[in-house]
Amino acid sequence: MRARVDGCVIAESDDVVVCKGYQYFPRAAVRMELLKKAEKTVDDRACPHGVQFYDVIVDGKRHGRAAWSYEAPRPEMAQVGGRFGFWQDVEVK
Repeated sequence: MRARVDGCVIAESDDVVVCKGYQYFPRAAVRMELLKKAEKTVDDRACPHGVQFYDVIVDGKRHGRAAWSYEAPRPEMAQVGGRFGFWQDVEVK
């Protein structure tokens, strides 16, 4: 499975976990040099799983908060701990 934005592959892996309609890639499969931590919002801080959003930047174009990871997932989300999900401008298939 691949995650792409603007034609650029930002993550690729056969080890993808599907949870609540999203595909989560292992950190090692993500091109972390294309991600930049986004500032946490009030809603982010209230998330019980410790969510951290990331902007995806490809060829100087910023896709705000298009990736996320749970830093302290509760048991019901433990299977996606240390993994990255993508949405908005990012195509996953």
